Amino acid sequence: MKVEVRIDEAVTEPRIIILTNRMTDEVDALVRQFSKSEAGFIAGFRDGAVTILDENDVMRIYAANGKVYAVQADGEYLLRLRLYELEERLRYDRFVRISNSEIINLKKVKSFDLSLSGTICVVFNDGSNAYVSRRYVTKIKEVLGI
Repeated sequence: MKVEVRIDEAVTEPRIIILTNRMTDEVDALVRQFSKSEAGFIAGFRDGAVTILDENDVMRIYAANGKVYAVQADGEYLLRLRLYELEERLRYDRFVRISNSEIINLKKVKSFDLSLSGTICVVFNDGSNAYVSRRYVTKIKEVLGI
């Protein structure tokens, strides 16, 4: 992919134009990234209170029993957004889906254990684990460049 930047003093607002011969996953990811608003936070609910969660502090987000939870160092928070909505809002270069029910923050991962046959164990900085489903193993390997 080639990137070109043109400086024009007559332009009052930056504009991004993507020239391509067909729509690809890479182009789609760029469009989503540049067109989304940079919220940078998520509203989490716990003990009757709403807490503003900084996405940098979120370790993982998972769905269980029809509800969605965000996990931080200080505990779990109930979220009112669905996983697909969160996947669209969160930074694609930091968060990655590892199963149909879980999204992880790559900045909070200590290591990936590839010794299990057919799957990958994700070890977080706090020592907790999550597992990449077989369906997402190829995607994770692409993200990691292996």
